[in-house]
Amino acid sequence: MTTITTRDGAEIYFRDWGAGEPVVFSHGWALSADAWESQMLCLASEGYRCIAFDRRGHGRSSQPWDGNEMDTYADDLAELTMALDLGPAVHVGHCAGGGEVARYVGRHGTRRVSKVVLIGAVPPLMIRTDANPDGVPASAFDQIRSGLIEDRAQYFDDLSIRFFGMDRLGAGISQGLRHALWMQGMMGGLKSELDSVKAFSETDFTEDLIRLDRPTLILHGDDDRFVPIDVSARRSVRLVPNAVLEVYSGADHGLCSTAKDRVNADLLAFLKADSF
Repeated sequence: MTTITTRDGAEIYFRDWGAGEPVVFSHGWALSADAWESQMLCLASEGYRCIAFDRRGHGRSSQPWDGNEMDTYADDLAELTMALDLGPAVHVGHCAGGGEVARYVGRHGTRRVSKVVLIGAVPPLMIRTDANPDGVPASAFDQIRSGLIEDRAQYFDDLSIRFFGMDRLGAGISQGLRHALWMQGMMGGLKSELDSVKAFSETDFTEDLIRLDRPTLILHGDDDRFVPIDVSARRSVRLVPNAVLEVYSGADHGLCSTAKDRVNADLLAFLKADSF
């Protein structure tokens, strides 16, 4: 396997397809680089170098007990970009991966960033607090943790229904796609996935988004029941200085799979645009 080793000894798996301007993909919670196969195939075929990695504790990367929080995730991403000697790259993040990209900008700046894409992403802050009264109740994240602890295999099987909007009329989602999500979830470490729930739900990315001074495209489904659009994308677009929000009507959280043709076309258009 192709890996880098971080300063604290974690091995981070990555795949590197194609040649050209680099595009780095940060996957969603409990998934892996496999979640980006459609986007990577499309963009690599169009002359881009596509790099996707498994976050520590996920997929084929090692599963350290510590470091499953956004600061370390962002530092791991920085180490990957330095190890591969990437110049300014387009950074694409889905779900928790969008938080990872935002925190990477907040901690390491935009010297190695050319553009950003946030897809169904968790920023600015998901959990309900006194300062964020419209957020998602803490009980929702407690239910995720209890589901993982009680029966992780069944939890991921059930999650795939809501993730891909399979209970919506005419969804047309295959069992194979559900199995792919289940497999990625089960490849990760239980401790890592539990810690990551806190990381993606309780981290406040507001200041990170304000520092994002690169062209930013935000894609979000208005039927996303995992990361509600009003809590996330509609607020993020007001914080990022040069951002545009594209709302996918009726789309679910798994739009990189369920609306992959549109996502791929939007990504390609954004990457090719000289101005935004």
